[in-house]
Parts: sequence; C-alpha cells; structure tokens
Amino acid sequence: MAFKQCLHDQMKGAFSSTLYLSLSFFISVLILLKLVRRSKSKTKLNLPPSPPKLPIIGNLHQFGTLPHRSLRDLSLKYGDMMMLQWGQMKSPTLVVSSVDVAKEILKKHDLAFSNRPQNTAAKILLYGCSDVGFASYGEDWRQKRKICVLELLSMKRVQSFRAMREEEVAELVDKLHEASSSNACVNLSDMLIATTNDIVCKCALGKKYKGDGYNRVKKLARDVEIYLAAFTVRDFFPWLWWVDVLTGKIQKYKATFKAMDALFDQVIAEHLTAKKQGDQQSKRKDFVDILLQLQEDNNLNFELTKTDIKALLTDMFVGGTDTTSSALEWAMSELIRNPTIMKRAQEEVRIIVGHKSKVEENDVNQMHYLKCIVKETLRLHDPTPLMAPRESMTSVKLKGYDISEKSLVYINVWAIQRDPKFWKNPEEFLPERFENSQVDFKGQEHLHFIPFGFGRRGCPGVNFGIAVIEYVLANLLYWFDWKLPEESGALDIDMSEVFGLVVSRKEPLHLKPKTFSF
Repeated sequence: MAFKQCLHDQMKGAFSSTLYLSLSFFISVLILLKLVRRSKSKTKLNLPPSPPKLPIIGNLHQFGTLPHRSLRDLSLKYGDMMMLQWGQMKSPTLVVSSVDVAKEILKKHDLAFSNRPQNTAAKILLYGCSDVGFASYGEDWRQKRKICVLELLSMKRVQSFRAMREEEVAELVDKLHEASSSNACVNLSDMLIATTNDIVCKCALGKKYKGDGYNRVKKLARDVEIYLAAFTVRDFFPWLWWVDVLTGKIQKYKATFKAMDALFDQVIAEHLTAKKQGDQQSKRKDFVDILLQLQEDNNLNFELTKTDIKALLTDMFVGGTDTTSSALEWAMSELIRNPTIMKRAQEEVRIIVGHKSKVEENDVNQMHYLKCIVKETLRLHDPTPLMAPRESMTSVKLKGYDISEKSLVYINVWAIQRDPKFWKNPEEFLPERFENSQVDFKGQEHLHFIPFGFGRRGCPGVNFGIAVIEYVLANLLYWFDWKLPEESGALDIDMSEVFGLVVSRKEPLHLKPKTFSF
C-alpha cells in the first residue's frame, strides 16, 4: 500500500509539473507572439521625426522654461510635426508648428483631435474636469459649450455687460488721473490685473470684492491658474505619485479647490436669497443669474447641476482675467517702445471721441487702427502660445504620418504666428499689416492667426476678451500720454516672459501717466 501511495504521489507530481510547464510554455508563446506583433506594428508605422530622448525622462529636458520658444527651435531642426516623449507618460506628444498641419487638422481631423487630456490639477480644481475647458469631448461637453456660446458669451450678452466694463475702467482712469497730478509712476501691470479681475467678478458673480475679499479672490484665481500649468510629478512619472503627496502639492491643490468651492457656494446662496426676496428684477444679470435661471427652466437636454455651474464659473475666472490683463500689458509695452505707433493711435482715438466726458464702446467700433494694434499684439504676444493640449480620440493619418490614439497634441501658435512664410518681418511690431487685411479671430480660414484657437476646441470667450481689451486700451490712449520712468529708455524695456497657463511679462510694467490737455 505504501508503495502504491508513493507511486500515486509521484505520478500526480509529474502530472502537475507537466501541466505547469505546458501552461508556462503556452503563456510564453502568447507573450512572444504579442511582442512580435507589437514590434511589427511599430515598424510599419510612419511616425513623425523625434529629437533624441534620454532614458526615463524622454524629451522633458528639451521643454525649457519657455517651451513655445524651445519647441519652435526644435521644429526648425526636426520639422513642423515632431513626436516627443514626456517622462514615462504612456501617450506620445505631437507638436505642430505650421499652418499646413493645423489646416489639415481643422479640415479633416478636427473631431478626432477634439478631446482634452486631463492632468492631476485639472481633475482636482475643475470638479473632475466637468467644465468646458478641460472636459472630455462628448454630448455633455457639447451642451455646456453651447451654454457658454449662446447664453454667457454671445455678442449680445457681452454688450449687455457694457455698463460693468465702463464702471471699472472709469475707476482705473480716476486712479491714473491721481497719479498724474502727483507726477507719480504707476505699476500698470498690477492696475490692469485689478481692473480685469473686477470686470470678471462683476460679470460672473454680480459684484467685485474689496480689501481682504479682493485679495482672497485674486489669490484664488491666480493659484488655480498656476496649479493648472504646474509640473506635477505623477502626470509624467505615475509610479512616483507619492512624491506629490510628500511635497504637499496635492494638499495645496485640494485646499485651493476647497476655498474656491466655498466662495461659489456663498455666491450662489446669495443669488438664490436675492431671487426669493424679489431683488432680482432691478439687478443686472450676471453669469450666476443666467445659469440658475437655465437650471430652473430645465429646458436643456441635460441636467445642469450645481457642480456644473461652479465648474463653468471657474472657467470664467481662469480664462478671463490674466489672459486679458496680459494682452493689455504687452500692448502698452509695445506702444511705449514704438512712440510713432502710439502717437498715431492716440490721434485716432482722440479724434473719434472728441471732447466727450467718457469713451463710449460705440466709439471703439470706429477705431480701426486700434483694432490693428490689438491684433498685432495678440500675434506677437499670444497669452496662451501653446494653447491647451488636445488628445486624439482615434488613430489618424496626418500629412502622411501615423498618429496613434490618445496622443497629446500641442499647437505652437507662437511659432505659427511668427512664420516668415505668412508674415513679413515677423518679429517686428507692425499693426499696419492688418489695415487692409480680412484676417479675423474666428480661426476658420486664416490659420496663420489663431490667438483664440480653432475648431471645436476654439475659445468661446473671444467676444468677451476682445471687448475688454479694446475698451481699456482706448481709454488709456485717450486720457493720457505715457512715459517711462526718467532712468529708463524705450530700448531698455525688459520684454522677458514668464511661462504658465498664461505667458505674461516677467517684470511689471512701470509707466508715468500724464493727463492729456484737450
């Protein structure tokens, strides 16, 4: 019996070993076949050229502190379509630096490139990316974007905010008059940020904040913007996710989100209370009023939740404040460096406005040279030179190259808008180039000028932004002559940039306003 039992155990062990070896061999063959198939599929792909990569970090070292410039320099060597690898991200990154490629994306593949990658900061700060700017493409996103285009940011709605813009710009003008009377130099950068922030607060929330309240709102908006563009380790090296926890970065994101969320809860509660008390009839409608009314009417094709409303309000702050103030900073910087252009613009503005007590927005519509200055500023100094990245939803053939699904796509607007093929003397500030031009902001036909993007993911806030920029600039040119501090010369102006979600001046712009005598 013992012998039989031993024999049985040996046979059982041999069978188990054979089964194990067979399964191992079978699994190994499957893995080998998969690797061979993947290798073959890779060799068949016609990929865009790629700069040499380093182990682990890929091409991150080539991103640079001013990536729009670094990537343009790389494109001059490797072509207007480049494939890069950021760290250990699963998805490759395509960088587009030419009009031809952008045009093919718009005409043939706009839908395929209409998704948006979502980084850690966006998921935390933007309510799980339930906003318009960072939401994934789909029916929910389309409905929310429709609300922005038709209800919040249409030309008619933007015109309804005229009084709010005029009030805040009048306050800016008064402060500059005071500085002029004392022959003082002003930090125009800070003043422009404050004015645009107040305009956005009034239009979005119905009121602006003063004192500590203003500082709190300003800091929240700035923090959200900084964090959305910040380097988060886990986005590039997923296995190092714990580093962001140890450094406190995730805690900062969450604390900022909590504070912004509390602010919006308070604002929404105040609007609901005012509506119940019947105070709404005499009050000018702001974004919160409009969104709450849409929610109450329930005529939408989807449920507009309170979270959706707060996510859309966050978009207004992130997209409407620093982008506008940055454009104004650059416009004044270029004008002070080009006094002949400044003089011509002032003559136009002052002739059109005449001796009226204030600049009216209807006057601005007649200021054609001023509009050329705004366009030229946005050509040379686009606040978002790389735009927000896109993500391919399917594999496509683009200019003969194979672009895989889930590839990140950066459109280098900065490089496109300085392309000598389309712009004569592209590095010079020449508003005259737009005088007899049909080039507009729409991003449909003139893809060599796309400061607000193009296609489905184009910025819906173009009307709002341009209205603020033109009106503020017209007032600065109408009421004041401008000089640099005595110790500075026009050629000494520091035009250095600092890169973030918005590219702004590295150093604040200090100027001396002198009230013009009519």
